[in-house]
Amino acid sequence: MSIRYTETHEWVRLEGDVATVGITPHAAEELGEVVFAEGKDEGLEVVTGDVVAVVESVKAASDIYAPLNGILTAFNEKLTQDPALVNSDPEGEGWIVQMKITEPQQWDALLTPEQYKARHG
Repeated sequence: MSIRYTETHEWVRLEGDVATVGITPHAAEELGEVVFAEGKDEGLEVVTGDVVAVVESVKAASDIYAPLNGILTAFNEKLTQDPALVNSDPEGEGWIVQMKITEPQQWDALLTPEQYKARHG
């Protein structure tokens, strides 16, 4: 299982053809306390850059973008009851959506952890 990042501060963990997507600790810190999260409908076909979810904090609302082409398969329902998981465990229990990817070659265009850290600390 490996992890990659986007320029818009999403992380992606790939297991087979299932990608789990969330926001980075950096993004969670910038947003502040998350008070609401909502995903788009399961079964929705998306391309890279499409909005797949919205998280709202006490400061602002932020769109979460598809890092890869695919079909949305799940929204983290835990966030309905406890949206602060995005802050407390952004790369674990605070994941936001899962999707079945349709173009695995896109994985190589995402940032490695080293590249993301070099660009965003």
